[in-house]
Amino acid sequence: MGTQNVFVYGTLKKGEPNQHWLTNESHGFAKYLGNATTSEKYPLVIASRYNIPFLLDKQGTGQFVTGEIYEVDDKMLQNLDVLEDYPSWYVRERRMFKFSHDQSNVEAWVYLLQTYKESLLELPFLQDYKSQGMHGLKYCEPEKRDEAYDACSDVQGYPHTDEK
Repeated sequence: MGTQNVFVYGTLKKGEPNQHWLTNESHGFAKYLGNATTSEKYPLVIASRYNIPFLLDKQGTGQFVTGEIYEVDDKMLQNLDVLEDYPSWYVRERRMFKFSHDQSNVEAWVYLLQTYKESLLELPFLQDYKSQGMHGLKYCEPEKRDEAYDACSDVQGYPHTDEK
């Protein structure tokens, strides 16, 4: 089994509601490597009635987004794919980041929302997501959501489907 790096910018970060995914050993191996920032600007927004953080795939727009880099094994990456509903919701692509402690470059996987309503670009762009942040938009965990509500159609503009 190989390992690879993944950049997390939202609810998977330390102290956030889904961080337990990375610390649950039954999901695979994950090792925190450090805080990092995107090498390019991206729009990080909070959207849908569940206040989900989305990193929109629009390089050059938004902020240099801060997050965390983890080294993960294939099993953990597959479990993160489940959480992120990849490839139905997000694309997972390799991008460049800078470690905060020494500004060295690191390549890592990141989950990006590639297809989205243009109106999301009118939302405030965040640099550093916190579910309990000053924005007042508290994240709603998946187990507390209405199963009939389709957040995908809310932010992407078309019904959610697993067909590609």
